[in-house]
Amino acid sequence: MIQAKPDDELVFLPLGGSGEIGMNLNAYGFGPPDARQWIVVDIGVTFGREDATPGIELVLPDPSYLEEERENIIGIVLTHAHEDHIGALGWLWPRLKAPVYATPFTAALVREKLRERGLLEKVRLTEIPLKGKLTLGPFEIDFVTLTHSIPEPNGLAIRTPLGMVWHTGDWKLDPDPLIGETTDEAQLRAMAEEGILAMVCDSTNVFVEGHAGSESDVRVKLKQVIAGCKGKVAVTAFASNVARIESAIKAAHTCGRTVCLVGRSMHRIVAAAKGVGLLADAPDLIDEDEAGALPDENVLYLCTGSQGEVRAALSRIARGDHRNVVLRAGDTVIFSSRVIPGNEAAIHTLYNQFIERGVELVTADDEMVHVSGHPGRDELKQMYQWARPRIAVPVHGERRHLLEHMKLAESLQVPEALAPSNGDLIRLAPGPATIIDEVPSGRLFVDGNVIVGAEDDALRDRRRLAEQGAVSVSLAIGERKNALLAGPNVSVRGLAAGDEEDMEAALDDLEAAAKAAYAKLGPADREDDDLIEAALVRAVRKAAEKVWGKRPLVDVSVLRI
Repeated sequence: MIQAKPDDELVFLPLGGSGEIGMNLNAYGFGPPDARQWIVVDIGVTFGREDATPGIELVLPDPSYLEEERENIIGIVLTHAHEDHIGALGWLWPRLKAPVYATPFTAALVREKLRERGLLEKVRLTEIPLKGKLTLGPFEIDFVTLTHSIPEPNGLAIRTPLGMVWHTGDWKLDPDPLIGETTDEAQLRAMAEEGILAMVCDSTNVFVEGHAGSESDVRVKLKQVIAGCKGKVAVTAFASNVARIESAIKAAHTCGRTVCLVGRSMHRIVAAAKGVGLLADAPDLIDEDEAGALPDENVLYLCTGSQGEVRAALSRIARGDHRNVVLRAGDTVIFSSRVIPGNEAAIHTLYNQFIERGVELVTADDEMVHVSGHPGRDELKQMYQWARPRIAVPVHGERRHLLEHMKLAESLQVPEALAPSNGDLIRLAPGPATIIDEVPSGRLFVDGNVIVGAEDDALRDRRRLAEQGAVSVSLAIGERKNALLAGPNVSVRGLAAGDEEDMEAALDDLEAAAKAAYAKLGPADREDDDLIEAALVRAVRKAAEKVWGKRPLVDVSVLRI
């Protein structure tokens, strides 16, 4: 390894995932402040919410700072294949244009994302074997085997001339993960003997006492629960949890049921898993049209949509508008998943839709049909005992998680602890860990096929339309003395009235306000369409506020004849 020069620094920069759960984007820089080399670790998404971001499905971290450093980025290294760690790659890679490194299962899913964005031939994607090594400039990286809720979860031992960083990614301590090896304790102990400068660590379950639990326990319980079901059974789980998918398939087979995959993500993940040699001994799966021909007691649907996503398979089944799958009284839905914070309302709506149909529900509150993929407090304590870092840097959590994780690290006698926010540029070495700068950070929104900023006019208008409604005003003006020839005619969207008569009266009031506003304009002002529109917008919005108590979006169209 090269020797550090006097002005070299090792810095850590979170741009997503610190202060929130999801949308992970982290970077490490090494070198003098004016000439650092960078690696990016993970590049994920979070998901939009209809109440806050109507029409937005994907939310991306803002990589503006790294975009300015693009010539100095020597690699993008992915820890595992969850959407909150790889989902933004296809959208943001054109802004960074760096080589990508991932283990085989992650690489298989990344290829699909790049193909969807037309980037597959442009991106240099290198597969790293499990427990493999990678050297990128001053960074020597070991991929360290962990356990999580997806195949091939890796932590990264990042060695630099100024010390080693242990970047855990997402993890738990599962003694029987069913797919993949257990956590590489020997490697962690060896790293600790070598000396770990800083541990950048998952904080998701810092408030959860004990251990997360094992996938093997869920497999046993799923068999028991499915054995007690009489009609059709649907199991919904995170598609990325291949061990859970395998458990559902094996439980179904034991209970005399044939499995039908429902939902695009299920098909995509299963195909990727089989492509790297997983699920090799799973019984044959059938298509949706074949499942309809089986007796109810012989079918199990494995569905996406456990979080109540409106367009996901499970929501369409709950509404009764799925093309091939119908669930009725006597059937059962097993939610082999957790409720992600923020999704409570959507999931409870899903529950109620099924209950109204007479469908039985089994959730993790009823039976042990789900365990978390993130470490509880006892697992965090064990990791600190193994790693013995000098600096604790909690990430992957809301602010409350990070602060609690910092307190836990301090109680375990970690000499230094620092809870970052997105955009905090942290110098890990030399000297004590400290925030040396705050760089631009934030969110970008995928609006259809376009990436827009958080303050984009279209998003502001859409939120206003959802909250306040809209009014359209049209009028025709003659060339001679700008006489008003027709209108103003007013129509409204998203504004209610007690009955048709009340609505007609409200429209009359708005039209009168628009006409009065035009009448007040002087001859010179009537020559300027922008001035006309501004005057009518103010008048109509004020009139609408009197009628509805709202300030709607007002659009004025001026036609000159």
